[in-house]
Amino acid sequence: MSSLALKTLAERYAAPVPRYTSYPPAPYFNDGIGAREAAAWISSLPHNAALSLYVHIPFCRSLCWYCGCATTVVNTPQPVAAYLATLNDEISHVAALVPPAHHVRHIHWGGGSPNSLAAEEIVALASRMRALFEVDDDAEFAVEIDPRFMDAARVAAFRRARVNRVSIGVQDFDPAVQAAINRHQPYEMTRDVIGALREAGIGSINIDLVYGLPGQTQASVARTLDLVLSVEPDRLAVFGYAHLPERIRHQKLIDSSALAGPVDRLGQAKRIARKLLAHGYVRVGLDHFAKPTDPLATASVNRNFQGYTTDSADALIGFGASAISRFPQGYAQNAARVADYHERVAKRRLATARGLALSDDDRMRAHVIERLMCELEFSASALQARFGAAAEPLIADAQLVVESDRDGLVEATSDGFRVTERGRPFVRSICACFDAYLDTSPARHAVGV
Repeated sequence: MSSLALKTLAERYAAPVPRYTSYPPAPYFNDGIGAREAAAWISSLPHNAALSLYVHIPFCRSLCWYCGCATTVVNTPQPVAAYLATLNDEISHVAALVPPAHHVRHIHWGGGSPNSLAAEEIVALASRMRALFEVDDDAEFAVEIDPRFMDAARVAAFRRARVNRVSIGVQDFDPAVQAAINRHQPYEMTRDVIGALREAGIGSINIDLVYGLPGQTQASVARTLDLVLSVEPDRLAVFGYAHLPERIRHQKLIDSSALAGPVDRLGQAKRIARKLLAHGYVRVGLDHFAKPTDPLATASVNRNFQGYTTDSADALIGFGASAISRFPQGYAQNAARVADYHERVAKRRLATARGLALSDDDRMRAHVIERLMCELEFSASALQARFGAAAEPLIADAQLVVESDRDGLVEATSDGFRVTERGRPFVRSICACFDAYLDTSPARHAVGV
């Protein structure tokens, strides 16, 4: 693609759109859903339900200026201990509501930084979850970590907890970029942590990278990727930086004049993708890559709040401040502020602050958007088989997408359309064509490239 064509596409499709880790996206949740609704949804889970459990640890030892996660900096053990006490109460109450005939296929701890917990806290929390829920012997147990604050005791604790997949934040190894985002993380330290995890028997390693950060260039992200490839991760997630200082106050510490524009952002993403594909990785959806033997490359893929996953559970139950649960009936999100979370669990035993009950139209559009994000394809017959005559308006929308495409982003099939390689970077903008909420709220989203 010529530089002129790249510039035209990048500028044309740079409008802010959701990341579509859910549909409807979280900014459209409302306070009409609370603890009573969440409790009813948990209690009505189907017999022998397959569950996925998410735990949010909202603490870090250092503030990264680019971060959009719900977290706070702590350097003393007391806030963490108090949080874990409330978290244990929440987990116990939810476990009592879940039908006994269930099984857990996936556990994920995110943050913040779950390794802000002490080693003994890691083991105790994992043991409590296994005591209260029926966790399959071969369940995936994934944890996000900040390698800057790992030690031998925590590595051993995660092993004792039976963690089998670790996601490591790297973002960028260039010292100038790290200084611009307040995240000083030497390559050698990261390499050594990965080695220690593998030596302990935690063999599945994910690495997160970010493009579009201040000071990044195509050459600098390529240098970072060369270092990352030297540790041979099983999966990589390559995210575009979402600069939303109006919503995330600490992002105001980032020099916005040092941020790449849409053309450079797209160029960085393409440079990373080309190198990974040349190195033998398989591209998954929009922004994930996996070794050809990894389940993410060989199994059916879905999308949830943690990104692309092989998780096909009937429900995702979230614990902790800001955690989101997904039930057949809708979404329920816990209070985001830790103080509010403590208060809600103490008073109501559940921390649900808002959510959204799904309509039939929501479910249908969610299916279309998820399949586009995962498979890059729209199938009219599959939609009709699942939703019947109600699918006709979305089939008409899909036809309009094909007819209005002037840039080769999609190509017609006998059954709908598929997103082309040229269109893959803009799949979120294509999904937005099926989003009934996008123009109904002033919610701010990240740029579309």
